[in-house]
Amino acid sequence: MHRRTLLTALAAAPLTSFAAETKLRVAIIGHTGRGNYGHGLDTMWKAIPATEIVAIADADAKGLETELKKIGTGKGFADYHAMLAEVKPDIVAIGARHIDQHRDMMLAAIQNGAKGIYIEKPFVRSPAEADEVIAAAEKTGTKVAIAHRNRYHPVMSTITRLIEAGEIGRVLEMRGRGKEDTRGGSLDLWVLGSHLFNLATLFGGEPTACTAGVYQDGKPITKAQVKEGDEGIGALAGNEVHARFELAQGIPLFFDSVQNAGVKEAGFGLQIIGTKGVIDFRIDQEPVAHLRPGSPFQPNLKASPWLPITTAGIGKPEPIANLGKKLSSHETAGLDLIAAIHENRAPLCDAVQGRQTIEMICAVFESHRLNGQRVPLPLKTRVNPLTLL
Repeated sequence: MHRRTLLTALAAAPLTSFAAETKLRVAIIGHTGRGNYGHGLDTMWKAIPATEIVAIADADAKGLETELKKIGTGKGFADYHAMLAEVKPDIVAIGARHIDQHRDMMLAAIQNGAKGIYIEKPFVRSPAEADEVIAAAEKTGTKVAIAHRNRYHPVMSTITRLIEAGEIGRVLEMRGRGKEDTRGGSLDLWVLGSHLFNLATLFGGEPTACTAGVYQDGKPITKAQVKEGDEGIGALAGNEVHARFELAQGIPLFFDSVQNAGVKEAGFGLQIIGTKGVIDFRIDQEPVAHLRPGSPFQPNLKASPWLPITTAGIGKPEPIANLGKKLSSHETAGLDLIAAIHENRAPLCDAVQGRQTIEMICAVFESHRLNGQRVPLPLKTRVNPLTLL
């Protein structure tokens, strides 16, 4: 099945689609106080009859006790290595949001025979870590899916068809902004920019180059300002980021984030700007996309309303029941991972896309390190470029 049609089919399918098969055994890895269990990566499996939760690992004893009560099933472990070795689960859900743990957790899951991994974003800390995980997964056939849940939204195939049909004319550019709260700048780029990059490449193709600058209070960052970032990211600096990416289809993508800029979360999203209209994505909202018809360069014309885009089309009611809930709870993504295991295919948001997103993030810092030079992608520098300043 084509990937676009698969998106619609998965979301429309009932949650019992794979219930007839032997249930896949799920083990959950969290870490209370160090990213916890992500945005529902623990509870999502309770809504999918094709799976059963058999074990939970958390290095924090009190956190593990609380989680076991919350989930209501499964054996508890203080050490995820011990859990994986004993339980040998089919699927490992990695919810810990501190990404310095992600590489080791995924490699341990792969080495212990996991058929599938569902992991919180951002994927890993560097292209080198992504290379290592992908190489290991390819050897065993493990399917790795990233929790960029908007990528699993079936409306993406609808939007692709609208763009191809010329609904917004010729696509000129894409623009994205982070939440621009207290994390604005480099941390926003890592934690929330990853969502936008993953969506942008769906419509614009693979990134081929990046030009960027990173600033602290309006001045270019220096080695002296680099420190250990929050959420296990590693070397980090800058409360302002401005970047331009070249994509394979010839469409430029701009990303900007400035700490404490504007209304809270108002700018967090992606816009596809064409000669005859604009498609706007509001991340993790439902409807996730709206269309504003008309040229964005003729402000004197009568303003057109923003029209919701659903899987049925522009301005039409969404025919898929409870779609927002299924997406926000990761159920749609979980179903796709299960289908990927059964069908021996890549998940809709797989490890290769995860690496692509991490390379785009690191390319921003690499361009800055090279005084704003145009940096080709894939990157030659496979570590966090800020460690080389």
